Parts: sequence; structure tokens; C-alpha cells
Amino acid sequence: MRLRNAATAATAALLLVLTVPASAGAAQGEFTYRFIGLDGSPQIGRLIDPPSRVCVNLPEVADPNDSEPADTPRNRTASTATVFKDADCGGDRFSLRPFTGHASERLKFRSVVFS
Repeated sequence: MRLRNAATAATAALLLVLTVPASAGAAQGEFTYRFIGLDGSPQIGRLIDPPSRVCVNLPEVADPNDSEPADTPRNRTASTATVFKDADCGGDRFSLRPFTGHASERLKFRSVVFS
């Protein structure tokens, strides 16, 4: 009887360990930013539950020949967001705290990575 209980407990623990990392692969929450649309008006971009530890080029502003950089980031994810001046997480960087991190329109960026 004890062996069966031990085996059941071990199996349950293994299943729990295997299911937890799936949620760890994303920064839970929302990251928003402002960019200038093709018509010249301000637009809001959103990343919902973005991947962690992966450089994300903001699609609307990734090409410096076709667009102005994004600005006014708001980090409402559970992870630290580090924004970069250039695409592919290059150039100067600035980190935004989880849940409350934000910056003004003076911070210009084209890519972001979440811890």
C-alpha cells in the first residue's frame, strides 16, 4: 500500500513539474507602445504574453528606412522589459520594471526583450 501511494505521489509531482515550465516561456501580461501609423497619426501597439528571453522586433517600426521608432512604452507584464534603440536588440537600452514600468515619448526604441 505504501509503495502504491509513493508511486502515485511521485507521478503527480512529475506531472506538476512538467506543466509549470510551459507557462514560464512567456512574460504574462501586456506591453504597449506608441508608434506613428502610415497615415501619420499616433497608434498603439500591443504585445500580449510576449515570449521570454527572445528579442522581439516591433513590426510597425523595425525598419528605420520606413518608420520612426516607437515610444511611450508601458510594461504591464510580470517580467522586466528591456527596450533597445535599434532592431535586433542593438544599440542603447533601457529597462522597465515589471507591472509598472513606463517611459515618456522621449524614449525611442525598435525592439524589446523580456526577462
